[in-house]
Amino acid sequence: MKRTRESTRSPHSRLPAALALATTVTLACGTLASAAPQTSAPHPEEHGADKHTSALSDVIPAPTSVEPDRGAKFRIKWHTGIHAPRGNAEANRVARYLQQRLRPSTRYGLLINRGTPGRGDIVLSLDGSEQRLGEAGYRMNVDKKRLSIRATSSEGLFNGVQTLRQLLPAKAESDSPRHGPWKVPAGEIVDKPRFEHRSAMLDVARHFFDVDQVKRYIDQIAQYKINYLHLHLTDDQGWRIQIDGWPRLTSHGGSTEVGGGDGGYYTKREYAEIVDYAAENNVTIVPEIDMPGHTNAALSSYAELNCDGKAPPLYTGIEVGFSSLCVDKEVTYRFVDDVIRQVAAMTPGQYLHIGGDEAHSTTDEDYRKFMSEVLPMVEKHGKTPLGWHEYAQAEPSKSAMVQYWGTTRSNSEVAEAADRGNDILLSPANKAYVDQKYNPDTELGLDWAGPTTVRQAYDWNPGDFLESVPDSAIAGVEAPLFSETVTNSDEIEFMAFPRMPAIAELGWSSPEELDWSSFRRRLAGQAASWQEQGIDFYRSEQVPWPGN
Repeated sequence: MKRTRESTRSPHSRLPAALALATTVTLACGTLASAAPQTSAPHPEEHGADKHTSALSDVIPAPTSVEPDRGAKFRIKWHTGIHAPRGNAEANRVARYLQQRLRPSTRYGLLINRGTPGRGDIVLSLDGSEQRLGEAGYRMNVDKKRLSIRATSSEGLFNGVQTLRQLLPAKAESDSPRHGPWKVPAGEIVDKPRFEHRSAMLDVARHFFDVDQVKRYIDQIAQYKINYLHLHLTDDQGWRIQIDGWPRLTSHGGSTEVGGGDGGYYTKREYAEIVDYAAENNVTIVPEIDMPGHTNAALSSYAELNCDGKAPPLYTGIEVGFSSLCVDKEVTYRFVDDVIRQVAAMTPGQYLHIGGDEAHSTTDEDYRKFMSEVLPMVEKHGKTPLGWHEYAQAEPSKSAMVQYWGTTRSNSEVAEAADRGNDILLSPANKAYVDQKYNPDTELGLDWAGPTTVRQAYDWNPGDFLESVPDSAIAGVEAPLFSETVTNSDEIEFMAFPRMPAIAELGWSSPEELDWSSFRRRLAGQAASWQEQGIDFYRSEQVPWPGN
């Protein structure tokens, strides 16, 4: 990996003691036993007591419909198998995922079978009976004899598995042996998402996060049925993706970060590893190459990209709006086409994000000229353009998506884009940016759009948030995490939890299910699982955490 700074998860040295967890658990997420004997090893502090009291509805995001069968429970035992459809590779992938998630804690084999389901099995089924739930929806039925998840696609099965994980005792998330019983409340859940696009964003440009750190965040967002990860790969402070023919982008432009650290970058092989891992977790990577502004790392790497032919020094601060590619130079468009072509070829997903925000050093005329050249390049290389809402002024094609990041409830350019047929992705900074402080005393985070409490992150309706933009134009929501103040996985988690699950629920659950009183209670119930996984989180005073 092309990185010189050691990747570590540091303790809470930068956090106020009152905000840190009383006990920090640092378990390696996803470590699997190479051999899983069908026996259960008790945890030394547990002696058989079933501490699991969750109801069928105690999950995030809130399901569409829940019909509990009170009193009954399904129990995973040493002989429980996972039944998957014969001959369907994607469904079998979901079965292996579930097996690998539960083996370390239960120490059960949870063997995958493709024959007739037995009593006490977990059954994953693909059939046409759930068409009304779409590709992402599922139906879960639980009784004493069997737990079944039915869906139209493997995506729906995967989402059902995430719900199952939350219904099990929190200790099921441990990567070391724990003592059962492993009970799931009985009844039926019928569930489907409100919006197709449910996204998180991680800024790896201002501070670099290595492959394992990105994978860890993918694990965490997938639990809450987030299905896109937007990677902010380039900015003034760093260029993080290898581009053939332009080696100084990474050797020079990727050599630092905010505060002057060593930075880093992804080779093409490492980027492919992230893309593949995301796909295994039902997450699609959306790469962002920010332009024409936010480009100092590129301008410093290649003098010819500057209008005066002089390369500026590398930048390690956090100001914005001072850099711009030279709009009138032919080499600019050769460079941009090279970058887009290679990033598109590395990315199986539909979207390529071109940034387009805060281009204060580019005139409006030059901005529109630049976008008129670049937007066709994205489509030429087989991708759908996605950009921050400023690029709506360039009137992208109807297939393009516009991402709103403002702090007001009205924006004429976004409304006009919706009228033209563009889908709108919502990430209002004062609601959805999980890099903002929780309160004025939070040491980490910024406050230009905040502070943003957990309730403020949750208490808004994407369908009617923007004036003159109908619900039908909303593609979904995103929780961006810019990294001016965030340097490691502990700090990513501290800022994202518990606000990222709030945004995830807004993207998945129907408006009728959005209720702060219910959400804060269900959120409190996630704490034990987060501790088992070693997830750092902010103990907001708005949430009734256990033990408070």
